[in-house]
Amino acid sequence: MTKRVVIVGAGYAGVEAALALNKMKKKDSVDITLIDKNNYHTLLTEIHEVAGNRVSEEAVRIPLDRIFKFTDVNVVCDKIDKFDFENNKVASDKNEYHYDYLILAIGSKPNFYGIPGLEEHAFTLWSFEDAVKIREHIKKCFLLAAQEKDEQERKKLLTFVVGGAGFTGVEMIGELAHWSRDLARKHNIDRKEIRLIILDVLPRILNTLDEKIAEKTHRYLEKKLGVEVMLNTGVEEVTSEGFSTGDNFIKTKTLIWAAGIRASSDVDNMDIDTVNHSKRLKVDEFCRTKYENVYAVGDISGLVDEKGSLYPAMVENAIQTASGAAKNIMNSIRGKKLEKVEVKMHGIMVSVGNYFAVSDIMGKKLPVWLSIIMKFLVNMHYLWEITGFQGVGRYLYHEVLERRQRKLFLEKHWSTRMQVWWLVPLRIFFGVMWLYEGIKKVVEGWLTSPMLASFLGFASDGTTGATPSAAFVRRLDDIFRLDLKIFNFIIGKESRLVEGSAISSEIFTKLEILHIGNFNPIPWFLKNVVLATDGIAMFFQVLVVILEILVGLMLIGGALTFIASVISFGLMMMFITSTGLYEKSWWMIFASIATMGGAGRGFGLDYILIPYLNNVWERFRKNGKLRLFFRGSCDRHDS
Repeated sequence: MTKRVVIVGAGYAGVEAALALNKMKKKDSVDITLIDKNNYHTLLTEIHEVAGNRVSEEAVRIPLDRIFKFTDVNVVCDKIDKFDFENNKVASDKNEYHYDYLILAIGSKPNFYGIPGLEEHAFTLWSFEDAVKIREHIKKCFLLAAQEKDEQERKKLLTFVVGGAGFTGVEMIGELAHWSRDLARKHNIDRKEIRLIILDVLPRILNTLDEKIAEKTHRYLEKKLGVEVMLNTGVEEVTSEGFSTGDNFIKTKTLIWAAGIRASSDVDNMDIDTVNHSKRLKVDEFCRTKYENVYAVGDISGLVDEKGSLYPAMVENAIQTASGAAKNIMNSIRGKKLEKVEVKMHGIMVSVGNYFAVSDIMGKKLPVWLSIIMKFLVNMHYLWEITGFQGVGRYLYHEVLERRQRKLFLEKHWSTRMQVWWLVPLRIFFGVMWLYEGIKKVVEGWLTSPMLASFLGFASDGTTGATPSAAFVRRLDDIFRLDLKIFNFIIGKESRLVEGSAISSEIFTKLEILHIGNFNPIPWFLKNVVLATDGIAMFFQVLVVILEILVGLMLIGGALTFIASVISFGLMMMFITSTGLYEKSWWMIFASIATMGGAGRGFGLDYILIPYLNNVWERFRKNGKLRLFFRGSCDRHDS
């Protein structure tokens, strides 16, 4: 008999629960339904980047049908507001959904703590819509301020306040500090007129992080970004003109509230006990509520650790409780013993704009540059899990190439886009040249006779070749030499001499890496490894021919072009560090770099091959079964 599992909510916890169930069910007859009011999943940890106009809103919104493609999960767009646990059903205004097991993953909402006027007049940052609303409001504030004649009104428009100095608040004020510089320049507003404030009722910012990390971030906000940090300061009342801290009234048109959350208001109408002011649903060690077939995960779950403390409302908690609940549902269906759900928190990362981040990973306080990298890697890992390498590529596209905020000089150049079809003629010509080089070596006997020693300049006869009339010798003359000890760069002229007279000459370049004294590791490696025996030499010789032909065919067909270009670049580096590279071949180094930029997507096999490989991997990862051909295996996900 088919068991029906309904998941309400498509946040981090809901998505993880659905994917985990789909992968674990294997041959069990389980019907999985995921219900959310939106048809997309929001990367809530990144919405401050949208609010601060660092990235497009599409960077944080992932269609649910994209995530659950190649799975058996039934995605339904509906708003559930009725929960009948006694009769095993949930409902919206129009539909009812019956279940055998229910996973509640409806998340959380901002906590206004009963402060008068706060909910009516402050902005919140807890959804995709919130982020877009804040971004458009800030744009409007600068536009109005640029034309405002009244000094007091202009001051209100240019005063921006974030309430709450936790993770979200600090990240939001960091984005705003960077973006406000661009907006001031655009609207010809003196930056000194802009007032940025972050306040908190606690004695320091980032209260849950190590004190040294908090102090470091505090200094960066004040000294580098010009933010006023107001601690031990609460919000007493909010109006349309500003807010009161008790002692002062700060006039502003922008108060962004990021000072705490509570479980979704839907829990208020549920017949399930909640935990303290957070309103999280009380659960046992298996993430079950008092109803044994109803599980609560993520921000709505009141799971506690060994000390009886609630796990923090963070992504790691959401993913691990969801995975644990899914596993226990499958255990229950299969008649197995339930397993205790344990959440292991690995660390915290906080970014303050694009150029500063702090982190505490498993007790290690990482430096700023490594914290920035770790934040990228964590996001990439999550996106890899739900959307494969195309999701990772999409993330990097928005974060690196299409970042909207002020860019450094180099960033302005590498983010300039070009249509890939402009590279098609170069790619094909480049491939033909590699194919020609490989075929020429085959004709010359590279697959049957030793040629590599002579090619690399280790021939034993003292000459490098012969003309029809006489043997010639090679003379090398330096034109330019840059000696940096670690590596030497040489531009020279090779002349071929017959009886002392030059019959031809060519310009060449050579790069000597780690040339120390009389020791040069490349010639040493070639002589003692590559040419150690005739058998090894023939192996490398044949490998060079195969790689040249393979790279040529891959480039011509536009198949795995990036890999082909990397191999091409590697071959050119091998040549330039061993034999030297003649000027007629210099262009191939730069062609290798140019074609790395997705040249195969234009009139090439990569247009189909890359999506196909992604889909095969994604289906295997989500279902645990490898199939090379299936419905939708070649579908593209351009959105």
